[in-house]
Amino acid sequence: MYLSHSIKMTYIMGKIISVALPKGGVGKTTTAVNLAASLAVAEKRVLIMDLDSSGAAGIALGFQDQDRTPGVFNILSYTRSIEQCIRQTELSHLDFVPMNSLSPIDEERLGRMSNNKMLLYHLLNSMKERYDYIFLDCPPYASGLMTVALVASDSVLIPAKSGHLSLEAIDKLFAHIDWIRRFTNRALCTEGILLTMHEPRTKVGAMIDNDLNDKYSGHVFNTVIPKNSTISESSYHGKPVILYNASSKGASAYLSLAQEIMNKNGTP
Repeated sequence: MYLSHSIKMTYIMGKIISVALPKGGVGKTTTAVNLAASLAVAEKRVLIMDLDSSGAAGIALGFQDQDRTPGVFNILSYTRSIEQCIRQTELSHLDFVPMNSLSPIDEERLGRMSNNKMLLYHLLNSMKERYDYIFLDCPPYASGLMTVALVASDSVLIPAKSGHLSLEAIDKLFAHIDWIRRFTNRALCTEGILLTMHEPRTKVGAMIDNDLNDKYSGHVFNTVIPKNSTISESSYHGKPVILYNASSKGASAYLSLAQEIMNKNGTP
């Protein structure tokens, strides 16, 4: 059932990619930020939209709480346009839309708004001519804004940290993708599964490699993201790793992933 989600090879306009897994701590935000930055370094026009109320993508890009308004909440409540919420980053080809710093009442309103599964579809499709890639950094649960993001997306990039619970979360996400394909977005496919915080010499790392390649053959990226302290340090300092230490193993890995995605999508 799962292998029906083929990887798209070409696109005409920009491509919308959700970075998603219904599990925390697997590197979703780290991947969204650093992959987007690596594509921007390659002079691709890139937008990141933060759909997680934690605002982690903004922190990783150096934005403070006071810089998070207007943001996604304003867009979804139709009080601001996407254009009015876009921030420029340190990279000339990388733009960012933050998630507002929300009160408990706003969190509740956002949850109600996300019941409209088509909430982002038309808004984001209008941005495809402006950007080569649009990344949606999703919250760590398979409902609400993750569903809204998947309905609006062309594909899903799935970060997976070595561990049994990551495999269970991948199964859950593929079932969710199947449901969305049946009822809302028939064109949704998987961009690929990305191994993050990878330690290839450990027993669990080798087991996860084997299990993923056996069960999801054709979906796993050739590139893996190693466990690398420089990646964590760069997030702490509010910079993509390519700007913090371009010679690090983490920066090299995300540049390799960017190249792999450009090759798969016909934009070398």
